[in-house]
Amino acid sequence: MLNLTSIHHIAIICSDYERSKQFYTEILGLKIIREVYRAERQSYKLDLELKGQYVIELFSFSNPPDRVSRPEACGLRHLAFGVQDIGKAAEDLSKLGIESEPVRVDEQTGKQFTFFSDPDGLPIELYQE
Repeated sequence: MLNLTSIHHIAIICSDYERSKQFYTEILGLKIIREVYRAERQSYKLDLELKGQYVIELFSFSNPPDRVSRPEACGLRHLAFGVQDIGKAAEDLSKLGIESEPVRVDEQTGKQFTFFSDPDGLPIELYQE
């Protein structure tokens, strides 16, 4: 058995680098650790952190194929971020012109959650801590 200690990061490939960079930094509030343009691949690599923890590696590639999100496909289902106030977070998304699903309650934990999508349709969950 491996002795894993944590999830190190999640890699995401986007179709429009500037739009996704703006979404993850200005909408979600992730902080840029490092941004590198890889000329040989004509690709950006953007490392992002949340509260000092490296969480997302955002890549740009020319013409990546669309990701199947619905109907739900095998593989990564969604990203989930904890929030202190789910109602305020949903309201903030709305003010930014981002539609989220109605807030629901997790039957197992009794905690509230909602979903919305990143610019490429990747489902993102906000979960009440």
